[in-house]
Amino acid sequence: SNSVSQSDQSTVRSPCISNCCLDHNDVCMGCFRHIDEITGWHSADTDRKKQILENTSRRRNSHKTSAQ
Repeated sequence: SNSVSQSDQSTVRSPCISNCCLDHNDVCMGCFRHIDEITGWHSADTDRKKQILENTSRRRNSHKTSAQ
């Protein structure tokens, strides 16, 4: 059974910084989430949210590297 309460799911904060601008890959330049990750964030469980945050961290780092 699903024992995760709604409050548990909200413990992982959205990385949104209200600077929403998608690049040509549909990745937000503000939070580095893909459009699918943004639209799926609210319904994602904690594990999925943590995975999304790992993805954003990786994208942010590769973006910094390629921007230099």
